[in-house]
Amino acid sequence: MPEPYRRDPHRPGGRPRPQGAGRGRPAAGPRPRRRRSGRSLAPGRAARLAVCLTSALVMLTSGVGWCAYHWLDGGVNTSSALDALRGDAPRGRDGAVNLLLIGLDSRKDMNGNDLPKEFVQDELHAGSSDIGGYNTNTLILMHIPAGGAKVTAFSIPRDDYVEIAGGRGEHKIKEAYGIAKAEAEEKLAAEGVKGAELEHRGREAGREATLATVQHFLGVPIDHFAEVNLLGFYDIAKVVQPVPVCLKHPVRDRYSGADFPAGPQQLDARQALAFVRQRHGLPAGDLDRTHRQQAFLSSVTHKLQEQGVWSDLGKLQGLFDVIKKDVVIDNRWNILDFARQAPNLTGGNAEFRTLPIEGFATRKGEAVNLVDPAKVKSLVQAMTGQPAKKDGTPLAGPQAPGGGKGDAKGPGGAGNPGGTKAPGGDDAKGGDSPASSGSFQGPAVKMGGVPCVD
Repeated sequence: MPEPYRRDPHRPGGRPRPQGAGRGRPAAGPRPRRRRSGRSLAPGRAARLAVCLTSALVMLTSGVGWCAYHWLDGGVNTSSALDALRGDAPRGRDGAVNLLLIGLDSRKDMNGNDLPKEFVQDELHAGSSDIGGYNTNTLILMHIPAGGAKVTAFSIPRDDYVEIAGGRGEHKIKEAYGIAKAEAEEKLAAEGVKGAELEHRGREAGREATLATVQHFLGVPIDHFAEVNLLGFYDIAKVVQPVPVCLKHPVRDRYSGADFPAGPQQLDARQALAFVRQRHGLPAGDLDRTHRQQAFLSSVTHKLQEQGVWSDLGKLQGLFDVIKKDVVIDNRWNILDFARQAPNLTGGNAEFRTLPIEGFATRKGEAVNLVDPAKVKSLVQAMTGQPAKKDGTPLAGPQAPGGGKGDAKGPGGAGNPGGTKAPGGDDAKGGDSPASSGSFQGPAVKMGGVPCVD
């Protein structure tokens, strides 16, 4: 990746290396004489290499080892945005972790500088740097139960019309970040804050509003989050390319640059970004784009497992370099602990669900998705084992109002022209799932394979 895209090492919030860390020799003492020609390793470096090689074996089962952890710990971008929410968070299920993945549709770097015009247009195929703003076009809550049980990920359609945290009224959920960022920057600029610091503090306000809005909307606590922008998607795809995907039908879209035949295929980084961004020309528009995003993540995790990327130190370091450059995580997230659960994510023991909408409407001159917040809360709480509020709100399930097949207001019903129902009907066999497949927006996408999507 060209030098302009490297992360600013002086960025506030980054974790500096401890003074003296690295490959330096001891400050005092004679250098030992070499007894033979050729290169030899100092004892300390040889020990570190031995640990790294041993860790490479551990990566096969745990997803990451000692070396990988310290690569990340040496400069990952962190945020304290979750600290403001923890006091008001709903009580979670013991041992479970809720991770929010945030995809930011921004054509700017971490310091607020425009990405080069040619790169945005030719590689990202994303138009001008003025387009997109700071919308969170991808919001996925990943629920990871304790003890290795099945992971469930909930995609929130970006145009869901909800109450934005902080008394900001109703807007599309994707706009929470940009609205809060603009408000904060106006106040900070009046105080004389400018440049990269203004961008960083504005983004923190955007993250806080997004996290608080999602937490309230779903009724479950958010324990950790990770934020990645358009460039991050591109860089991740570049490390693991070609990315395997499968399409049910051929597509051609001049807006995203998507031009693919039907069937299984391998995409480079530029094509992969077009694949996840396309919405024009798809039967359900944005909702189908949500399924594309799910399929992309599933395909990437599948490839990480099948091709042994976790054991390839070169590719692994490339992936972690992307994380340090393009990704922001919360400051309490222990990457090593999380990575131990990677086999569940890559081994097929996880699936994506898209949260339901009630229909479409126009609000404040914009097309939005209408939602039933009470239904969404009860559905997510039931699927995650979250205790329901003592207000008489029923848990979602096969018989929950609006959740059954053919309901005029539920997915697939007359009140939701964009809705689809999963093939085969109710998948709650033997009590494995407390909700029918018809409670969600379209079929589930299983992680760990290469699913075929529209």
